[in-house]
Amino acid sequence: MNIIEITDKKTEKDFLKVPKLLYKKDKNWICPLDIEIENIFDPALNDCFNHGEAKRWILKDENGDLIGRIAAFYDNRKKDLYDYSTGGAGFFECINDQEAANKLFDTAIDWLNKKGLKAMQAPVNFGENYMYWGLLVEGFKQQGYGMPYNFPYYQALFENYGFKNYFEQFSFHKDTRTPWPPRMIQYAQHVESNPDFTFEHFRFKNPDKYVDDFVYAFNTIWSGFHDGYTPLQHSEIKKMIDEARFVLDEEFIWFAYDKGKPAGLVVAFPDINQILKKIKNGKLNILNKLKLFYYRRRAITRIRAFIAGILPEYQQSGLITALFYQLVKVLEKRKRMNEVEFSWVGDYNPKMIKIYGMSGFSRHKRHVTYLKIFDPNAPFRRFTNEFEGKLY
Repeated sequence: MNIIEITDKKTEKDFLKVPKLLYKKDKNWICPLDIEIENIFDPALNDCFNHGEAKRWILKDENGDLIGRIAAFYDNRKKDLYDYSTGGAGFFECINDQEAANKLFDTAIDWLNKKGLKAMQAPVNFGENYMYWGLLVEGFKQQGYGMPYNFPYYQALFENYGFKNYFEQFSFHKDTRTPWPPRMIQYAQHVESNPDFTFEHFRFKNPDKYVDDFVYAFNTIWSGFHDGYTPLQHSEIKKMIDEARFVLDEEFIWFAYDKGKPAGLVVAFPDINQILKKIKNGKLNILNKLKLFYYRRRAITRIRAFIAGILPEYQQSGLITALFYQLVKVLEKRKRMNEVEFSWVGDYNPKMIKIYGMSGFSRHKRHVTYLKIFDPNAPFRRFTNEFEGKLY
């Protein structure tokens, strides 16, 4: 077997080709757009390169056939916020061969180790965690946009190598053609009736106002909740909104306010994967662009909620239920939309898991974020979001 670093256009194309070869007979796999993966590894487009590095490799067998790939990366803003100085690996794909997987994992760890890292999370994204994060271990069906799909045997490849379950990520679904729990609706209406609370959806007529509200709410919620969080910038969210404008629906992004001050948000996008499955090669040529325009108002029947959160001082107020209710009212008008997915919520967040259950959602998928500590004698503990200081 031959491991090859990505250094030119030829190897970049091979990196994109690996999953297309492996999953060509798997009807559940949806090929992401090539340009989206390329942009993650473009220093001019991914701000993470201003704070760290990334490397990619492909693996070929003795006949020169592609059999695997992996990327490794670290972000100086985040690497020392854990028990161990931690980097990441992602975009792993491999044939069902432990030796091949080991060679890919060894390569990633060797590079990170030389950079001074002591541990590696995988499979993760070189960016935010709502995209390409976690290994699918339950719910092997077509995934929502940005949610990873992989073969079931990947779990054994990771665990046989010595990766340990760091935390689990649950995705919840609701068929909107079935009734919403009456108690949930009644409670949401009660919260909504509070004259101090108002609810607004995103509007393209005034995007900067809502981007500011998004950044304020998101940073306030997650900086106090999630260990290892690094603040988002206005420019990052504005770029995301601009890039997603093609499919973004104003009425699927909602903000809760207390006397005009942002108090919470829920962000959902139409599931573009329902279009991408009709574009089999991931290439955005003229024909596929026409398909995107044709199907965007015809093929999408599901929305995926990326983010849902309430500022700490309002987490006992019921605002999250009232925010969900805003989506419910929109979905009642959009008869074509018949499914909502909330993904993902960590197993370390039992309050949110309980809220999803009370709101009529059921768990459909489970992903795992694994951790590999390079020193085999170093202690391991699962992520609980209640860290008490560094171990190493």
